[in-house]
Amino acid sequence: MSAIGKVDSVWRYPVKSMRGEELEQVYIGFSGVYGDRLFAFKDASAMAGFPYLTGREEQEMLLYRPLFRNPDKAAMPLNLAEAEDLAPGVTPIFGDADELGLDIETPSGDVLAIDDPALIEKLTARLDGKHDVSLLRCDRPMTDCRPVSLFSLQTTRQLGEEVDAVLDKRSFRANIYVDLAAADGFGEEKLIGKTVQIGARVVLSILERDPRCKMITLDPDTGEANPKILRAVARNHDGMAGIYGAVLVEGAVRAGDEIKILN
Repeated sequence: MSAIGKVDSVWRYPVKSMRGEELEQVYIGFSGVYGDRLFAFKDASAMAGFPYLTGREEQEMLLYRPLFRNPDKAAMPLNLAEAEDLAPGVTPIFGDADELGLDIETPSGDVLAIDDPALIEKLTARLDGKHDVSLLRCDRPMTDCRPVSLFSLQTTRQLGEEVDAVLDKRSFRANIYVDLAAADGFGEEKLIGKTVQIGARVVLSILERDPRCKMITLDPDTGEANPKILRAVARNHDGMAGIYGAVLVEGAVRAGDEIKILN
């Protein structure tokens, strides 16, 4: 069982559509990355199936930076070691609201509590007034489709060549960025239908390709859009880029962890 690549970096996004954070390691449970997408903003004018305010409506939303008030407690479940010692590995508890409390640094440098009404005022200031926005909180990640998303550095590079630009991997908002041994882009798609192990413990079932939207066109540092990216993905790759996985065995994933195919 040889390695097909390694983990380049691991990320989580505490608030849906806001800036992500790179971590040394993340805990991946059955429902996704610990601390990922715990908060979102509901928009009453959005479609019922996807009722969120996102960067598609307010591009500057990507420039808001979430800050956990207790970063050590927000990094991993506090009883992780004890839970893993109980064979075959008991699911640890997720932190409560106090342990996972969040502040938001706005593009102007203000720091507001996630539930401060002034934050919603800032988020909607540039909108047309038809957006009735409220805060959502969930104990489990509010991911769009599957619990964990993966994206390769090779795919980032290939898409950059297709649009004649140097692309930032962060635009694709994956949980796990991977550096594959194969040089070609979109090599991660060959893992669909397979079971992979990442590091010493985590096992994922790779289920499907990731359908993409306007979010991948937004520069993570400026919020400016490059529509060529989505057009290239739609034209050359059926609108898909990256892959989704379901978690079969929970555990921690770190940068540098090897990725192996189990079957």
